[in-house]
Amino acid sequence: MARQVSLLSYDKVKDFNERGANVIDGAFGENLVVEGLDFRRLPVGTRLYAGTVELEMTQIGKECHSHCAIYKRMGECIMPTQGVFAEVKKEGVIRPGDVMEAVLPEGDRPFTAAVITLSDKGAKGERKDESGPAAKAMLEEAGYAVVECLILPDEPEQLKKQLIRLADGRQVDLILTSGGTGFSMRDQTPEATLAVADRNAPGIAEAIRYESLKITNRAMLSRGVSVIRKKTLIVNLPGSPKAVQESLGFVLDSLEHGLKILRGSASECARQ
Repeated sequence: MARQVSLLSYDKVKDFNERGANVIDGAFGENLVVEGLDFRRLPVGTRLYAGTVELEMTQIGKECHSHCAIYKRMGECIMPTQGVFAEVKKEGVIRPGDVMEAVLPEGDRPFTAAVITLSDKGAKGERKDESGPAAKAMLEEAGYAVVECLILPDEPEQLKKQLIRLADGRQVDLILTSGGTGFSMRDQTPEATLAVADRNAPGIAEAIRYESLKITNRAMLSRGVSVIRKKTLIVNLPGSPKAVQESLGFVLDSLEHGLKILRGSASECARQ
């Protein structure tokens, strides 16, 4: 597994101290404190160069599961909101006073994706997940970098938390969910997805249902949705491996243009 390091902007620590925090470097568990760079304004994928080291930002912020002494004293902690995490691409040495250069990611870089399987039995280890790997394989064959694959129980709050983290923190281009789109009372994937959405993108879910109806009339019972949160597209897929492969196959080729528009590397087009 690639080594990860954490970074904080010195200016954010300074502002926090001016409010009475009185913390020293390393108090938040950060590995590097850098003056003059506001990491929160940089997108995931930014390359950071300092000394002989090369880093790549992978996540902005991180949930604090057990509040530290700083949080208990101040009522907040800046690491979960202002800290960033980066993968070490090239090991080396960084010394105090070294200049750090930030290089924004290329517009034509591979799209990133995450896959979430919703299954009570799968989350308990009582059933092997085949839907998630099927989606992952198709994405990778299409050139996507799949950064995470998760298995969650059919609990909407857990799904919402992960959708927000992956869209806001990891800034993935595409999130695919599998399962939880039927009529069962435990099937809450569409509701959780809509709850975190900024905008609707119904055509993708409609296209999946339309094409699936050519295979089975039961496709009309699928409640899956497709939405946008910030610059991330979220698409619900059915739960079976066969349905995942069919559904994703219907839309995968057409998603590229929409994702380029979200990323800002393509223009809107029209026909006359």
